[in-house]
Amino acid sequence: MKLIHFGLASYNKTEIQNNNDFYNVWHSKDYYKDYLTVNENEKWMFSQVYENQKNDNHPPLYYLMLRIVMGFNINQYSKWNGIILNIIIYVFITIFMYLIISNILKGENKYKEKSIILAFTSSIMLSSITNVLFIRMYSLSTLNVIITTYLHIKLLDRNKINYKILLFIGLSALAGSLTHYYYIFYLAMLFIMFVTKYIKEKRYKLLTYYILAICCAAVVSLIIFPYSIQHMFFGYRGEGVLNNLTNMHKHIVNVILYIIVTNVYIFNNCLIILLLGIGIICIYKILRNKKIFEIKNKYLKYIAIPTVFYFIIVSICSPYIELRYILPISPMIFIIVIYYTHNIMHNIFKEKTINIIIISIIFAMFIMVFLSNTIIDLVIGKNFRNEREYSYSSKRELIEKLKCECNLSMDIIPKIDDIPLDNVLLFIKDFKIEPQVMYSNMNGIMEKINGELKNTPALYFFNTNNNRFLDDILLFANIEESYIAKDIECNEENIKKIMKNKDISNGVLIFINDWQDNDKIINTVKKSIDLYSITYLQRLNMCDVYYIK
Repeated sequence: MKLIHFGLASYNKTEIQNNNDFYNVWHSKDYYKDYLTVNENEKWMFSQVYENQKNDNHPPLYYLMLRIVMGFNINQYSKWNGIILNIIIYVFITIFMYLIISNILKGENKYKEKSIILAFTSSIMLSSITNVLFIRMYSLSTLNVIITTYLHIKLLDRNKINYKILLFIGLSALAGSLTHYYYIFYLAMLFIMFVTKYIKEKRYKLLTYYILAICCAAVVSLIIFPYSIQHMFFGYRGEGVLNNLTNMHKHIVNVILYIIVTNVYIFNNCLIILLLGIGIICIYKILRNKKIFEIKNKYLKYIAIPTVFYFIIVSICSPYIELRYILPISPMIFIIVIYYTHNIMHNIFKEKTINIIIISIIFAMFIMVFLSNTIIDLVIGKNFRNEREYSYSSKRELIEKLKCECNLSMDIIPKIDDIPLDNVLLFIKDFKIEPQVMYSNMNGIMEKINGELKNTPALYFFNTNNNRFLDDILLFANIEESYIAKDIECNEENIKKIMKNKDISNGVLIFINDWQDNDKIINTVKKSIDLYSITYLQRLNMCDVYYIK
C-alpha cells in the first residue's frame, strides 16, 4: 500500500504536512485518520482529487476512481477500498490477456485452454499480486496498456476502416494518458509501428483516421488535464527523466537491475534458468542449421517491440529501481517470454512434449515462491534477511555486513559513479516470497501500539530534509497522542516543554528519521523525562522507533 494516495484522493491538500498546525503541536489519532478517510461532509466533494494531482505529479483518473470507492466507506479508513478496486481492475486485465493470448495462439491445438491457463498464470505472479495490493495507479495503467494492445491487434485484422475500433483506441489512449505518463512510452512505439505499416502499405485513408484518433485523444487529455505539460517537462519528475536520459553511463546498469527485478517478481526467480535453457536450445539449433524460430506470428512484434522499448526507457528514466515502474508491462513480459520459449522448441520436441515442458516451467515458478527464501538463506546466512528491521538503523552498516557474509570482492565491480551498489546488495538480500508491499514490516509494531503500548504518547524528532512522514502515517493514525517536533534543538529544556503535563506512566515512543544523531537524542530524552529503560523496537522505511520506559 501507499497511503499518500488515500490522501491524494480525499484530502484538501497533497500532504498533511502542509497544514499550518501540523508541526510542534500534540495531535490525536483522529487528526491523521482524517487524511486517510472521506468524512460525511466530503461525500460529494471531488474537486480535491483534481487539485491534488495538479499540485502533485500524476494524472487524476485513478485517484478519481479511488475517491468514488472510498465514498462507500464514510469516516473509516480501510485498505480494502483500494484493494477491491484493484481486484476489479485485475479481473478485466485477466479477461483482456485471455483475448490477446487467444489471438496469438489461434490455430494451435486447444488454443483456448492454453490461453486461459496463461492468462490466469500471468495474473497470479508475484508482480500481479503486488500490483493488486500496491494501492496506486499501476494496476489501472496495466489495464490501459493491455486494452490498447488488444485494440491494435484487432485493428491488424481489419482490411477496411473500422471506426468503432479507432474510437476505442482513442478512448483507451485518453484513459492511459490520464492514468500514468509512462503509458505514453508504450503507446508512442505502437503508434510509430502502425504509422510505418500504413505508409508502407499506402493505406493513407486508414493512416489519416488512425493519426486523428490518437491526436484527438491527446488534445482531449490536455483539455481535461493541461498540467500534464508542466509535470512531464518542468516538474521535478519530468526534469529527473530528462537528466537520466542524458546520464549514459547509468543506462546499462539500470537495465540489468530491472532484469533482476523481472526475474524475481514476474518469473518468481526462474527467468535466469529459463533464459539459460533458451540459450542452449539456440546454440543447438545453430549447430544443426535449423531456424531458431519456426513459427512467424503477425501479432508478436506489435507486442514485443513496444514492451521492450517501454522496459528500456523506463529502466533509464525511473527515479528508483522499483518493480512498480514496470508493472504495467509485466503481463506482456510474461507472455512474450513464454511464447518464445514455446516457439523455440519446435522442430526439437513434439507438441505434447513442448506443452509438458511449458506446464513444468509454470509449476516451477509456483514452487520457487516457497523455495526462494530458503535458497537465499543458504547463500547469505540464515535469518540474515530479518536483521534490517530488527537490528540495524544504518544502511551502510548493513551493507558492510552483507559484503562480509557474501564474501564479495568489490574489486571485481568496476568503479562507475552513481552505480547504486548499496541497492544492488540489498536487493540480492531481499528476495522474498511475499509481494513487494509498503508497510509489510509494520505488523509487529502495529500490534504493540494497539496492545501493550496503547495510550503511550509518541514523540517524533523530525528532520524536514528527509520528509517521508506519510510512509508512517498509518502508525500515527493508531497512536492516541503524538507530537511531530520539527527540526528542534534536542536539549532538556525543549523536551521538558514538549512533554509537560503528559502522562508517561506507560513510557514514551520515540521516532527519529534519518540523518540525525540517534544516541544523542535518546540520551537527552531519557534524562529529560527521568525514564531510563530503552528498547529499540524497529527500523521502518525512513525512521527508527524506540520505546523508553
